[in-house]
Amino acid sequence: MKFTPYWLDTAPQGPDRSRTEIGGHVDVAVIGAGLTGLSAALHLARKGANVHVFEKDTVGFGASGRNGGMATTGLSIGFRDAVARYGFDTAKAYLMTYHDAVDTLEKLVTDEGIDCDFARTGKLNLASKPAHLEGLRKTHEIMSGRLGIETRLIPKSEIHSEIGSDRFHGALVDAKSAGLHVGKFTMGLAEAAARIGVTIHEKAPVEQVSRVDGTRHELVTPRGTVRADQVLVATSGYTSRPFRWHQVRIAPVGSFIIVTEPLGKDVCDTLLPNRRMASNSLNLLNYFRITPDQRLLFGGRARFAMSNQQSDAKSGRILHKAMTQVFPQLTNARVDYCWGGLVDMSMDRMVHAGEQDGLFYSLGYSGHGVQMATHMGKQMAECMNGTPTANPWRELPFRRIPGHFGPPWFLPFAGGYYKFKDLIK
Repeated sequence: MKFTPYWLDTAPQGPDRSRTEIGGHVDVAVIGAGLTGLSAALHLARKGANVHVFEKDTVGFGASGRNGGMATTGLSIGFRDAVARYGFDTAKAYLMTYHDAVDTLEKLVTDEGIDCDFARTGKLNLASKPAHLEGLRKTHEIMSGRLGIETRLIPKSEIHSEIGSDRFHGALVDAKSAGLHVGKFTMGLAEAAARIGVTIHEKAPVEQVSRVDGTRHELVTPRGTVRADQVLVATSGYTSRPFRWHQVRIAPVGSFIIVTEPLGKDVCDTLLPNRRMASNSLNLLNYFRITPDQRLLFGGRARFAMSNQQSDAKSGRILHKAMTQVFPQLTNARVDYCWGGLVDMSMDRMVHAGEQDGLFYSLGYSGHGVQMATHMGKQMAECMNGTPTANPWRELPFRRIPGHFGPPWFLPFAGGYYKFKDLIK
């Protein structure tokens, strides 16, 4: 079993960018070579900017290469909760941003010719309890009625048309969501940016950042110092010092994934015949899908812990048990990959983007980052080019997490809280 992300292990490897020269002056410095950073760099370079991307590890090493490869249309908090919190019109605008985000991703795939198995196979939201199906029914009525969004409610009697499992009480299908090989997409995005002049520096962590004036900053890395007219912080759940203001507003929550051996098309047809991106309706949910080479990917917040090989292995065993509860027919299937990564959870589980003390940022995707990080890279490029209204989240206050000073000591307590909620609801 490999403790490396399946997506990165099966994607074409890019050139070595760890020996690039760093120094002088650039128009824009982007911190983080994930989906936000690479998308922003590409769109800024298209406008003629001299852009340099600084990555402390390698392209796609963080959350962008460690997720489920799902580009779905829903808010992390759910649409009905968003209506209760923000009102119908604002919640609708936030929801439609996710639809725009999947469109942005698809357009990049097409425009740049990125071979990444992108397909709009739809999303399957599975009711783990009978009461949860009623919640899905209410969501369906709003989506198909007031919003005119194509959704379909699947009763328990028809659940086998969507999944080879008896564990669920019905489901809601959204047709617009998509899946992709996110490793190939991230590498393709990096190559597309490099083709139009973006310089990507790997193994180049930003160790110090000093404001010169306005949005101009000086950045110190182990290989040299650079001055930038603008800086974009795109570090997701891997945000650390020197970006202290951002760090204490993001909880880096571990999310873990296993991937089986190749199962073959016939077996996969019995598991998820329509190749939907699937998740259950619990707070500590599991998500799963079929990979392009006919494996089952199965993930979730198995443990509220940080990611390392020992932690990943423990989480992998928990996920294997959960996978075989959903699909008992996979009890003897070999697990080929097991890994973990960090999800950037904000206090309100919403995206936050803007400018603080002259630094631009986009963070807090809360488990929905594949499409939204890509989209927000594009939107932040517009903001940095003088169109602040391009940021759909500009009105949301970005609150500090109480008691968060660096290492997330509070994660086990948060995990206990959500486990309790799943027991009683």
